[in-house]
Amino acid sequence: MHSSLMRSTFGSTVAVLALLVFRPPADAQPQPALGTDSQSIRQFDGQTMGTTYMVKVVGGESVDDETIRLSVDAELRAVNDEMSTYLPSSLLSKFNQSKSTDWIDVNANVVDVVRYAQQVSKATDGAFDVTVGPLVNAWHFGPDEKTNQIPSDEAIATLLQQVGYEKLSYREDPPALKKSVAELQVDLSSIAKGHGVDRVVDRLAGLGLENVFVEIGGEVRTSGSKPDKPWAVGIQMPDAASNTVLIAHAMKPESSQTSMATSGDYRIFYVVDGKRYSHTIDPRTGRPVEHSMASVTVVAENCMAADAWATAINVVGPDQAIQLAQTNELGVLTVWREGDDYLSAGTGTLAQYAKEVEPSAAGVANADEGQSFLSQMIPVAILTVCVVAILLLGMSVGVLFGRRAISGSCGGLASKTNPDGSSSCSLCSSPSDACKELRDKMAEKQNAS
Repeated sequence: MHSSLMRSTFGSTVAVLALLVFRPPADAQPQPALGTDSQSIRQFDGQTMGTTYMVKVVGGESVDDETIRLSVDAELRAVNDEMSTYLPSSLLSKFNQSKSTDWIDVNANVVDVVRYAQQVSKATDGAFDVTVGPLVNAWHFGPDEKTNQIPSDEAIATLLQQVGYEKLSYREDPPALKKSVAELQVDLSSIAKGHGVDRVVDRLAGLGLENVFVEIGGEVRTSGSKPDKPWAVGIQMPDAASNTVLIAHAMKPESSQTSMATSGDYRIFYVVDGKRYSHTIDPRTGRPVEHSMASVTVVAENCMAADAWATAINVVGPDQAIQLAQTNELGVLTVWREGDDYLSAGTGTLAQYAKEVEPSAAGVANADEGQSFLSQMIPVAILTVCVVAILLLGMSVGVLFGRRAISGSCGGLASKTNPDGSSSCSLCSSPSDACKELRDKMAEKQNAS
């Protein structure tokens, strides 16, 4: 999720998986996790940065649920107010709107994120670059209209003159940013979610909560552990169904690497004249990468670092990935395609999984509630059967009265965004607008009867 992918506000790259998750409204009271632990796990869910967040807390009963929820929401609102490119009033948006090449005031948080982004840019010779947004838009992976039209060489060359981390400067005292070309734009999508995770963990630590699990759009950081085992995070199998897990990694509290982020090319791409164009844009060439990297997972000391490095290593590809990870002391798991097969390599604590490229049936990503796989699956299976039965009944009514083909249930939990901006469910290719039309038809028939 990343310098090569512009999504609503900050967007999401999913590394944390679940077989079937029904999220309560943001203001709903969190329910204790199932299990027999002496300390229950309190869970808080909500939306932020164009994606979802999940916070789990063990212990700390002296801090009430309302205090936790308000603290998390306040911290995430602050991140948006500082770094969102979709809020015109944010500090970053004001910098982007300005055509001045003088210093423009921001705050210390923005400078901290930009400073680290610049460090990663220099370490990768520009493979990571928070100014790449105009090129992402030109290839129709940004918020603009999706046409799948390939930009001309001339257009790419022009945009490359407006892009480049070396054209961006920062100052710590007083905190400010400066651009050397008026057209320069900064988008922190590739690093801000990780930064937000770190800030939430720190905010909860300030409340005295030492055992927490924080995830925003798949970027994760943990502290402490559950009552009887470490927190566990699942890594998705590239190109597979969204609930297929490659491995489940235990985030051991004694380790300094308790943050994880994943970047991959297997969800967002389009094909023109038989050629596949990935959303991963190499800022150095201005074009989508053409190597075979499918997925990169990074564990690091903090989530901001893991977030940035996952994108950077995804851009450089499998040939340079391991050397770059070793040089920067990162735990990395890379998976790439070779024909019909997948190959993998790893460093640090993730090296142990390098040959485990077959999906794991037991790995539900935050499957960390102390239940066995069977006990987890029984309620999920029952609930799934009920939901499917209701959907089939409803769609069958639509077929009888509207004479429409059964096309699945769109626009709900399983919906996904198509390259053209429409949404469709994971069970069919029909846009959700078609599903809405079917529902309207059903309503008309019922009213008429």
